[in-house]
Amino acid sequence: MKTIQAVSYPIHFQEESYQELATLIAENNYSTIFILVDENTFEHCYPKFIPNLATDKRIEVIEIESGEIHKNLETCMWVWNAITELGGDRKSVLITLGGGVITDLGGFVASCFKRGIDFINIPTTLLSMVDASVGGKTGVDLGVLKNQIGLFANPEMVLVDDRYLETVAPREIKSGTAEIIKYGITYDVKLFNEIKNNSALKISDLIFRSIEIKNEVVLKDPREKNLRKILNFGHTLGHAIESFYLESEDKENLTHGEAIAIGMVCECYMSSKLLNFPAEKLKQVKDLVVSIYDKTNLLKEDFSAILDLLKHDKKNTNGQVNFVLLNDFEDFKIDCNVPEALIIESMEFYNV
Repeated sequence: MKTIQAVSYPIHFQEESYQELATLIAENNYSTIFILVDENTFEHCYPKFIPNLATDKRIEVIEIESGEIHKNLETCMWVWNAITELGGDRKSVLITLGGGVITDLGGFVASCFKRGIDFINIPTTLLSMVDASVGGKTGVDLGVLKNQIGLFANPEMVLVDDRYLETVAPREIKSGTAEIIKYGITYDVKLFNEIKNNSALKISDLIFRSIEIKNEVVLKDPREKNLRKILNFGHTLGHAIESFYLESEDKENLTHGEAIAIGMVCECYMSSKLLNFPAEKLKQVKDLVVSIYDKTNLLKEDFSAILDLLKHDKKNTNGQVNFVLLNDFEDFKIDCNVPEALIIESMEFYNV
């Protein structure tokens, strides 16, 4: 599988990526290699990774607790202190070995420590492979508000080895699939149709095409001024729903992909009302989402709290919530204003 070249870093795949990693480490003569993991990736992924790390440099493992609830500045402080106590300096490198929480938080930690040390992303979940590890966005949540604190910073390399997917639960595979569906709806309908038709496409091919799409978009718009906003499709309402379930003590948390899948259905519904997105394609999207994900009943009494969280979306401008909506598959309109009544109607549509 050929290397994909991002704006300032390569994305390598499978076995050959480990040789590229060894070369990078040797050429940069790093003082210490820090590996950021959570308890799950330390148990299941670290033993698969470490035999492939060909180096005589000092290696230190830093373990944080798993889950979106720990993607915050408090965890960053803990990691910065750990790196400091372990003798980290500006010639250290941080390898993030994990899912989206690890790559997002780890990239942010590395970019701020001593005004920036190198970092390398090794995603171990489908979500982090096709989305979080690529594109240069790093950051953490502020309370339950998603990705409010962060910056754009590129890794030195991304290493994608889909064999790490053997270590994750089916629910996490489904979570990552939502991002692939997003790419299919907004950018390459072939991906959407392949998933909808349950084609026997290899997961490695889905991952490669998804990364290829994200990289194409980011190369054209690295700072999200225009085209890159399509990557937010389903995320505006989806993030609010994810945050609401994260802060609700009496509800089970949703995975990122489960919330984004709901967001895509709702935003397709908004598109059908405001931009004449075809009714048959709205049905296709909803049918696909319902066939993959357990149905979440969005209670009417929760709508106002979800709408309140929408007001804090980081993409808002001048107090206005901005949506990415669709004229059709592969035909989008950015910065759309949606009446509150229609947002509520879209959630009711999802519930039916």
